[in-house]
Amino acid sequence: MTSTSSTSAHSALSSYGWDDDWADAFAPHAAEGLLPGRVVRVDRGQCDVVTADGVLRADTAFVTPHDPLRVVCTGDWVAVEPDGNPRYVRTYLPRRTAFVRSTSSKRSEGQILAANVDHAIVAVSLAVELDLARIERFLALAWESGAQPVVVLTKADLVPDPVTLAHLVQDVETAAPGVPVLSVSAEQGEGLDVLAAVVSGGTAVLLGQSGAGKSTLANALLGEDVMDIQATRDVDGKGRHTTTTRNLLALPGGGVLIDTPGLRGVGLWDAGSGVDQVFAEIAELAEQCRFHDCAHESEPGCAVLAAIDSGELPERRLESYRKLMRENQRIVAKTDARVRAEIRKEWKRRGAIGKAAMEAKRGGLR
Repeated sequence: MTSTSSTSAHSALSSYGWDDDWADAFAPHAAEGLLPGRVVRVDRGQCDVVTADGVLRADTAFVTPHDPLRVVCTGDWVAVEPDGNPRYVRTYLPRRTAFVRSTSSKRSEGQILAANVDHAIVAVSLAVELDLARIERFLALAWESGAQPVVVLTKADLVPDPVTLAHLVQDVETAAPGVPVLSVSAEQGEGLDVLAAVVSGGTAVLLGQSGAGKSTLANALLGEDVMDIQATRDVDGKGRHTTTTRNLLALPGGGVLIDTPGLRGVGLWDAGSGVDQVFAEIAELAEQCRFHDCAHESEPGCAVLAAIDSGELPERRLESYRKLMRENQRIVAKTDARVRAEIRKEWKRRGAIGKAAMEAKRGGLR
């Protein structure tokens, strides 16, 4: 690729997030005559790639390894053949961030949902009762990806009382330390200017359950009806999957948006640090525990349990933390022999403690 064509690619792709660092990373592929582009959609072994020459269709056969986390996904920057029928994606550039979840299959494989994301927008509908545990689950995956999470409470027009709305926002803020929480109404245009300003500086992925109002929110940010919308059920606020693929779209005010299908299952995938980030206050309290390996269950000198007793820490937060940590540990153990050994060791330790306690109790009765 000549310097003139490189400058042209930089100008044409800048609205999709292309910058000098990406250009430097792509330089070896440019020397081979390959074209830079960003994947805007993936569909059954093929993908749509936006390049300086426009959007083209390319085959991903050359980059389809057995590892499901290394397949081409929406948001990837790729090197594409300049011609050919079909054209092929030769490789993709190292990802800055990657949003990964565990699949629902019994093989417990990871599934990559989006790559090179700066903001992970977790859409939560106010049409139904808040599920704080699910929000915490989404946030754990978002933090683990390397992106900055943002919680957006959609359909705020359904909560006309400002005091009630403020309380709902506060509840979510308690469950999401360090995360911006915005309430918006796409129907009435309230709060959209703040959200647009947040996502204008990079790539954002839109996440949430079906019926959370993601497509309506995407259309509001895009300024036109690009995504299909279907009504949600009044009884539970759920809707059909109106988005069936992950699509990357340039926003008129700057930035790019990746819309995703509604996620019924949000399984963790090696997200230990993400869980710690969501429950940062528990991690801070744990540093004050008497024992460094305190499980925060019944150990003496446990600062976490003391915070529960004093009311400083809601018991719901600790239960949610325990659940996510157990789930994440099971996932990691399936692929990490060392973790499996540690789990077995912990089971034996607890079994010995329980046995000793029962023997002491029996001795006291005698």
